[in-house]
Amino acid sequence: MGIVNYPSLNDIETLLLDMDGTLLDLRFDNHFWVDHLPVRYGDIHGLEHELANSHVERQLRDAEGTLNWYCTDHWSRHFNVDIMTLKREVEHLIQYRPGTEKFLRELDSYDHLKIYIVTDAHPNVLALKQMVTGLLDQVHDHHCSHHYGLPKRDLRFWQALSEQIDFDPATTMMIDDSPAVLQQCRNFGIEHLLCVEKPDSGRAHDHKHDFPLIDDLSILLEQP
Repeated sequence: MGIVNYPSLNDIETLLLDMDGTLLDLRFDNHFWVDHLPVRYGDIHGLEHELANSHVERQLRDAEGTLNWYCTDHWSRHFNVDIMTLKREVEHLIQYRPGTEKFLRELDSYDHLKIYIVTDAHPNVLALKQMVTGLLDQVHDHHCSHHYGLPKRDLRFWQALSEQIDFDPATTMMIDDSPAVLQQCRNFGIEHLLCVEKPDSGRAHDHKHDFPLIDDLSILLEQP
């Protein structure tokens, strides 16, 4: 990654933060959907691993980009399993990304800054991650795309969000690990956009977009 001149938080009035892959390590989510669910789905329904894995992978791929892709209720019905019970089996993988705790803790010194988590995660998943990390206690509020009936990669979500949060796109920063989401933020007019360089600590990432990259969010605290 080349040198990036990050904006100063002193010039930002509203900070919008994705959760999974931005504040929290995406390893938990990827491990659950790619590794854990296919095994447990096969166990529960008596299917061979290869068949179970192929079915789960295909169903998830078909729903990618839609709100159902993030919906635990949808997948519980679809696979006839209790998704949240299975998620709790690997909840030990829920953890902050490096630098995130310091970043959130020291944001308290920016009295002018309003901080919101904006996530596609289902409210059930958000509740689990709050129980493990206490993440929501460190921001002003949070907004789940499920409450709007639209995923973040839909431009209409940002219009709906702007009707709930009074923010000026020119003085707003959004940090996310999804270029598709950041593109819609750009389309909406949000001025300051950063893409997380390594959302999953266990995987390499190949970035094919033009958004500035950031890994350790606490580096933003160092900008004058």
